[in-house]
Amino acid sequence: MKKKIKLKGQLKTYLLWPIWLSILLLFITLWIFTINIQCGIIMSIALFVYFGISLMLYLRNRPGMMNELISFATDYAQVQRQLLSEFELPYGVLDEQGRILWSNQKMQEVLQKDANRKKFIYSVFPMIEKDFFELETEHTLTVESEYNEKMYRIVLRKIAIGDLIEDHSLLDYPDNGVFLTSFYMYDETEIKRYSRENEEQKLIAGLIYIDNYDEALESVESVRQSLLVALIDRRINKYISDIDGIVRKMEKDKYFIIFQKKYLPILQENRFALLDEVKNVNIGNEMAVTISIALGVNGSTYAETCEYSRIAMDLALGRGGDQAVVKVGENILYYGGKAKQVEKTTRVKARVKAHALREILENNDKVLVMGHKIGDADSLGSAVGMYRIAKSMAKRCHIIINDVTTSVKPLIDSFLSNSEYEEDMFINTNEAIDKVDNNTVVIVVDVNRPNYTECPDILRIAKTIVVLDHHRQSSEVIDNAVLSYVEPYASSASEMVAEVLQYIGDNIKMRPIEADALYSGMVIDTNNFVNKTGVRTFEAAAFLRKNGADITRVRKMFRDDMEDYRAKAKVIHQTEIFEEYFALSACPFDGIESPTIVAAQAANELLNIKGIKASFVLTYYNNKIYMSARSIDEVNVQIIMEQLGGGGHQTVAGAQLEGCTLEEGLKRLKETIKRMLMEGDI
Repeated sequence: MKKKIKLKGQLKTYLLWPIWLSILLLFITLWIFTINIQCGIIMSIALFVYFGISLMLYLRNRPGMMNELISFATDYAQVQRQLLSEFELPYGVLDEQGRILWSNQKMQEVLQKDANRKKFIYSVFPMIEKDFFELETEHTLTVESEYNEKMYRIVLRKIAIGDLIEDHSLLDYPDNGVFLTSFYMYDETEIKRYSRENEEQKLIAGLIYIDNYDEALESVESVRQSLLVALIDRRINKYISDIDGIVRKMEKDKYFIIFQKKYLPILQENRFALLDEVKNVNIGNEMAVTISIALGVNGSTYAETCEYSRIAMDLALGRGGDQAVVKVGENILYYGGKAKQVEKTTRVKARVKAHALREILENNDKVLVMGHKIGDADSLGSAVGMYRIAKSMAKRCHIIINDVTTSVKPLIDSFLSNSEYEEDMFINTNEAIDKVDNNTVVIVVDVNRPNYTECPDILRIAKTIVVLDHHRQSSEVIDNAVLSYVEPYASSASEMVAEVLQYIGDNIKMRPIEADALYSGMVIDTNNFVNKTGVRTFEAAAFLRKNGADITRVRKMFRDDMEDYRAKAKVIHQTEIFEEYFALSACPFDGIESPTIVAAQAANELLNIKGIKASFVLTYYNNKIYMSARSIDEVNVQIIMEQLGGGGHQTVAGAQLEGCTLEEGLKRLKETIKRMLMEGDI
């Protein structure tokens, strides 16, 4: 049946009320009949005449009124259409498939040749997905697009026609269930330009420190020292003035810089060439001068931006210097860090840190010492050294260790079998948490990343935390430590603890078994004093020898069993040479008690092959992929491991990968090495 246009709502009620009133008069007439028949007859005649006139007027005037209403609606629609057509905001209507049905004058001016009807909107603006028009629901989509050298914000709103019809309170149209889409275009070219200019003009505060100022001056004749300083000043001032920046020298080896943010991409593109420019300054100095650059970006205030630069400088120095660190809000970016770190011969810092540690221990009653997960000889040895310091001050002390690997089992067994040590010298995580109170000091050794410690939870509840480590810092650090002693140039944490033992007190007497633990930590981390050793390394070893460390006993303690030796031979046998200089392999994990230790030892062995600059060995353990990276001096494996979420030293580093297989881990490693080679990072 063909549907007709009908009246509805208040208008229909208004037109019919005289007829409905006739029903009321009918009841009144019947009531009058019960009182007086003659009056009832007269009332009936009047009712009949009234009803007839009302019905006649309704039927006669209804067509004319419908025409007037339709004419009004048509005129009203024309007014709306005219207003939309002359509307200053570009506006248009799309059909259910995304074709342009109608667009106003302003939209036609913007789209020009693309304003033709039947043209799909997603062919004009590719960022508008076709799926938007396939969904049969009312929703809104906002996209940003560049069109004819202008920036627009496009808003599309999908509306069912039925919803539009229901809004008409006078006429009832049939609902055909079709969706239309209205779209607006907001010209944000000026806003974007002003926003970009405002962003580019933001202040960037920075610091430049000379890492080895005193050492470099000592390596040159005294009469030429001022010339060396002047050349460095000139390089720094020229580099910053080229980007319209300002440099102010605060101290003999410290500079403060400011410049506009628009120049930051230039510095990032040339990867902070100032690092190499200063390094190339040579007037006969035996030691190359290195600098650290720290920039603070996007602080809410100038003071916060300066604070960002200070934090970035702490990271740069904690990572060994010779690099640029950019702190953008919560994000940290690293550049450089290729130079070999130079050992500082002075022990002033070690003595200062030792005295500060003594004050902390004197004000507390209990000490908990922990290293990193899957502890090695260095982690355990440095923990034992801290145990001896605490015991010499009559403090209760415990070492937290959960998994006893084959590399530390001989050491731990020697302590457990010795009646001079308490049974609870070694405790697990649950026991440690129960022992924490307001008078407990938690000492973290051989690690500075909270998630890598034996018990990360204890760092959140302990009030006094001390960190002592030799690994380069990353953006993830233990930020609530009251004392932090991080020296990336040190060979091992055991070396650092051995130095602290010499300065913290005069009455500390080490036992031979404790000296063995510290000595073994140095031996393992330096690969028998081959890697990363300096004058202070051998001085610390001599100190331990004086306190009873036995080289033969340590060597016997760390001999490999046959299965581990065979596993290392298998790793070397299946090694792949990648990009000519990188040795990549995987360590079997079946039948080996500590595959991570075997992988690290195999990575060290691979460096004995001619032409190999860096070695990487992966293994599967505890549902993770552990990656051991080693180098001699030409490749900084630490920055490679950082790209994979790890860290470490320039020559000894590692990373952990979750949710992937050994093959996928090797693929990610290859992609990282290849990309960094192309970008010049390694």
